[in-house]
Amino acid sequence: MLDQLRAMGVFACVVEKNSFSGAARSLGITTSAVSQQIRSLEQEMEVTLLYRSTRKLSLTEAGQAFFHSCQEMLAAAERGRIRINELRDDLVGELRISTTPELAANHIVPALSHWMSAHRGLAVHLEADNQCVNLMEQRIDIALRLSSKPEETPFHVVPLARVDQVLVASPSYLNQSAPISRPEDLKQHDLIPINVMKDCQYFTFQHNNTDEIVHLEMNSRLSSNNVLVTKALCQQGHGIARILYLDVQKDLISGALVEVLPEWKLPNFNLSAIVCKLDQQPMKVQRCLDALKQYFCQLPGGRIYKDVS
Repeated sequence: MLDQLRAMGVFACVVEKNSFSGAARSLGITTSAVSQQIRSLEQEMEVTLLYRSTRKLSLTEAGQAFFHSCQEMLAAAERGRIRINELRDDLVGELRISTTPELAANHIVPALSHWMSAHRGLAVHLEADNQCVNLMEQRIDIALRLSSKPEETPFHVVPLARVDQVLVASPSYLNQSAPISRPEDLKQHDLIPINVMKDCQYFTFQHNNTDEIVHLEMNSRLSSNNVLVTKALCQQGHGIARILYLDVQKDLISGALVEVLPEWKLPNFNLSAIVCKLDQQPMKVQRCLDALKQYFCQLPGGRIYKDVS
């Protein structure tokens, strides 16, 4: 099919230039190559398209009708090229972003709110789910993911921020429970794990000043796959939860939750944007990434958010 389309373009050029040699010069190929393309078309369609003489070319009736079809094809191709350039260079069309529900509501919407309002020609779809999506199958332009290790992916990874994990509990729970001064004391307490986290019951603590490392495994009676549910259980005094700082920042500021063992740190997570090859991305994807980078670089709370260079 591609060969036939190419031959149709050559045929249209021959008619427009009224010579094989003129078409060859215009297309940057040899005259014999032009002749071969026309001959192949005529053989494939079993019809004569051109009357050839030493002095001029003329179209047959079939050639005239075919020339109009070729013109329509070339015009459609040009319209397609222009549309591709518009999608590449302008903020139009559709932009599909995938992330978790909590990250979408608490950070991605605020990060992109003014940007989306400024570009009314852009239709933005936010796919909020705790499961990793297939970028190609679901036509995702940008997938925002949190991971404890560097992403192993055939796509391009754009680092946005490093995010701490913190242990939190309600003031009422801590007031009514055994004191906690070291990680080992957690054995006497109830863990509320978010079970979509890998190895959610295993902990590795490192002291901020001494670099002492403590490994710990905790049992649990209650659990959830959702951060909001886990926070609600925590706030009702049912135990201690390990949650990403970005998901509890407001609760810590308001006092609804309290950080447990703040002098001991847990491994941090990397927040990244996953996209297809960056040099082939439309302008809308690049500009969206710029807006996300700017937002995460300016977030308050320097102990937690550290810009990724």
